[in-house]
Amino acid sequence: MFSFSSIQDYHTYLTTEPEGCVIAVNHYLSKIKEKNRLNAFLEVYEDEALKRAKELDTNRKAGKKSGKLHGVVISLKDVICFKDHKVSASSHILENFTSIYNATAVEKLLAEDAIIIGRNNCDEFAMGSSSENSAFGVVRNAIDETRVPGGSSGGSAVSVQAGLSMISLGSDTGGSVRQPADFCGVVGLKPTYGRVSRYGLIAYASSFDQIGIFANSIEDAALVLEIISGADDFDSTASEQKVPAYSAQLTENKKTYRIAYFKQALEHSGLDKEMASSIQSYIQTLKNAGHSIEAVDFNLLNYIVPTYYILTTAEASSNLSRFDGVKYGYRASLNEGDELTELYKKSRSEGFGKEVQRRILLGTFVLSAGYYDAYFTKAQQVRNILSDQTKNIFAEYDAIISPTVPTTAFKIGEKTDDPIEMFLADIYTVYANLVGIPAISVPLFKHSNGLPFGLQVMTSHFDELSLLSISKQMMQLKP
Repeated sequence: MFSFSSIQDYHTYLTTEPEGCVIAVNHYLSKIKEKNRLNAFLEVYEDEALKRAKELDTNRKAGKKSGKLHGVVISLKDVICFKDHKVSASSHILENFTSIYNATAVEKLLAEDAIIIGRNNCDEFAMGSSSENSAFGVVRNAIDETRVPGGSSGGSAVSVQAGLSMISLGSDTGGSVRQPADFCGVVGLKPTYGRVSRYGLIAYASSFDQIGIFANSIEDAALVLEIISGADDFDSTASEQKVPAYSAQLTENKKTYRIAYFKQALEHSGLDKEMASSIQSYIQTLKNAGHSIEAVDFNLLNYIVPTYYILTTAEASSNLSRFDGVKYGYRASLNEGDELTELYKKSRSEGFGKEVQRRILLGTFVLSAGYYDAYFTKAQQVRNILSDQTKNIFAEYDAIISPTVPTTAFKIGEKTDDPIEMFLADIYTVYANLVGIPAISVPLFKHSNGLPFGLQVMTSHFDELSLLSISKQMMQLKP
C-alpha cells in the first residue's frame, strides 16, 4: 500500500518502483473519493493527472533527467490560475471561467515535473477565516467534521491534512495559509511579500496577497519554496533578489538564535489559557536548547486588525470592481428597459456572496470622500509605524514567535453571525502581511480537546532560510 512521508522518501521509492507515479496518483484519487464529504476539492483532474504520471514514469525508465518535484502530487487553491482549467475563486461570479494562462508558480511546478491533481475549495475570493464562505459549500476539518478547517485556504489545508495531496498551494492575505495550517495540524508557510510572483493569483488585496505552501514537513515546504520563488517579468512586485537553495542549506544550519516574543500577544485575554501555557512551557524548552528568548513590548497589537481590514477592504473594493457582468464571468438577466447600471447592480448582487459584498461595501466606504483621511490614510500611517517598529526588532533579534491563532478550530456555524468575532480571530497572523515579512505556522501542540495548534515564527524580509531553519529545530523539539 502506498504511503507518503516526505518528497525525499517518495523519490527514493520511485527508484525501485517503475510505475511509482501512477501508483501515487491512483492512491490520491482513491483518497479524494473516499474523503469526498470534506468538500476539499471543487474539481479533480483524474484523467490528466494519470496521463502525466504515466509520462513521468516512462521518462524515468528511459533515463531522462527528473525535475526536483518529479511525480509530486500537488493541489491548487481555487484562486491560482492553471491554463485551460476552471478557476472560480469559489464564487458564482466566476463559476464557469476557464484560465487562459498559468500562474508563474504553476509554470515553475510543472517545469520541475509536478503533477497537478485538482483545485481546492476556499472562502470566496479568499475572504474568510473558516472556509464557510464558498459558493460551493463548507469545507470540513478532517480531524472533526463538525469543525472548520480555517480559511481562506481551508480546502488546501485539508488536502494535505487528510492525505489527498502531497503539497498544496494556497494564498495568504492575512493568515489564510497559516491559520488553516494551524487548525489542521500541518505546516503553513507565507513567504516574504514579493518572494513568489503573484502573476496568475486572483487578487484580493494586492499589497498583502502572497502565494503560500502547505506541507507535511519543513523540508518539503523549503523545497517547494525554492522552486516557486524568484523574479518575474509579469509581476513588477516580485523581488529580483537571488533565491537561496533552501533545501540544501536547511540541512547545514544548526545555529542557535535570538528570538523575541510579544508580551501582549501571550497575555491577550482572547488567547486560550491552555494554549498560552503550552507556548510558555515550550519557550523554556527552546531556552534549554540554547536559544536566547526575550519578551518585547508591542503596544500596537489592538490596532493591527482594524488597520488590516481598512486597507484590505479598500484594495478589494478596487480589485473586484472588474467583475461587473460585462467583461467576463456571471451576467444577470435584465428586464426590458433596464439600463447598464442595473446590469452592474444585479450581476454583482447575484454573483457575490454576503461576505464579499460586506468587504466591498466597507472598502468603498473607507475610500469615499470625507472618510478617506479618517480611515485609509490613518491606516497607512499605522502600517508605516508597524514597519519601522519591525525593523527595530529585527535589528536585535533573528525571529519573533507568537501564537498562530487565539483558539483551536471552532464549530461550523459558531461565528458566522458575528463577523467582528471572526475578524478578531486573525489578531496574530495579519501583522506579517501588514509589514510584508515571512511567517510560518509550525504544528507542535495538541490541546486537551484533541485538536492541534501550532506556533507562529516570523523573520525579517527575505530571511526565509532562518525561518525554515528555526522551524526545523522546533519540530525536532516538538513536545
